[in-house]
Amino acid sequence: MPIYEYECAACAKVSSHVVLGSRRRSRLACPACGAARLKRVMSSFAVVSSEASRLAEFDTSRPRDESFYRDTRNVGLWAKKRAKEMGADLGSKFEETVEKARSGKLVKEML
Repeated sequence: MPIYEYECAACAKVSSHVVLGSRRRSRLACPACGAARLKRVMSSFAVVSSEASRLAEFDTSRPRDESFYRDTRNVGLWAKKRAKEMGADLGSKFEETVEKARSGKLVKEML
């Protein structure tokens, strides 16, 4: 049973529908507004990146909004990238501190 996503032409909401072989698209309706004018769209998907690839793609010159720093994977990313760009080896103590910050252990130690 394939699941397809459709965008409503009336209210622009995207909804998922199980479409059986005998079911026709014209029978589908928007769950938000009830309109029957739906257009099939590409389903969203996620891409998993390793820390090494995230570090390689990270641009230290671009400013970040505060939501960037809410993701614990980003803790220390800027510092790691800048150190690499400058050719500085901050050693294992730095890596350990970054991992403590990511896990929340650093904050607990500070309290």
